[in-house]
Amino acid sequence: MKFVSRAEWGAQPPKQDWAYVESTLGVKVHYEGTEVPADLVNHHEWCAGRVRDIQAAHMANLSEGWIDVAYNAIICPHSYVFEGRGLHHETGANGNQPLNRAHYGICGMVGSSGLTQPTDALLGGLRDAIEWLQQEGGAGPEIKGHRDGYATDCPGDPLYAWVQAGAPRPGGGGARPGGGGGVVGGGGSGSSSAPPWPGEDLSLRDPMLHDDNVRRWQQRMADRGWSITVDGWYGQQSRSVCEQFQQDSTAHGWPLVVDGVVGPATWRASWERPVS
Repeated sequence: MKFVSRAEWGAQPPKQDWAYVESTLGVKVHYEGTEVPADLVNHHEWCAGRVRDIQAAHMANLSEGWIDVAYNAIICPHSYVFEGRGLHHETGANGNQPLNRAHYGICGMVGSSGLTQPTDALLGGLRDAIEWLQQEGGAGPEIKGHRDGYATDCPGDPLYAWVQAGAPRPGGGGARPGGGGGVVGGGGSGSSSAPPWPGEDLSLRDPMLHDDNVRRWQQRMADRGWSITVDGWYGQQSRSVCEQFQQDSTAHGWPLVVDGVVGPATWRASWERPVS
């Protein structure tokens, strides 16, 4: 599971403590219910900000009285599981208190317009979140849609059809091969410690740099959601991604020199800087 903790996506603290739940009957699946940009599928770097926006909207909704983001987890089209209220905390998303106590609530980043069809990666991430809640949060076997037991269109027809089919993992089977539903570090969460600095700047040069250090950095950037070819060649694309990452890091409180060179500071930030 590619897990992004509250601290890593920049969550605000809840207005008050969450209600504790020892176990639930299972998990209910939700969608955003509004327009979701269709090109979100090509921009994982937008996803953490979108989660922050969802939390802010929920906490500002006085009619609902939410103390935090309503969901236990939010899953993006790139399969990342963003921690919401998390394990053993009552959801606020299912419609009323008895429904909230009965099931956890998770949300897939699809909507009623724009991006309406879940990607395979999103479905895989939803499955990861369900198994996480089952294995570590005491969730029972029930997998339902928000509309089950409550008058709503949520989670939309495409996601609801998937729920009714048993919420299968794309490619066949319900559970992940090997039964693993655990958190995998370093999958774009920014939570893993950086590997040792390789001792060379990764930069555009003539002849073009090609080695395993470049490949390792490219793979890390791909894991973080950047569109980059992992081939070990530090060409124009790698330099462009590096510059964009340096600019984004600086804009989000992790100052880096914007020079398109993966030096010691950019190398460390590539692993340790939280997703933004």
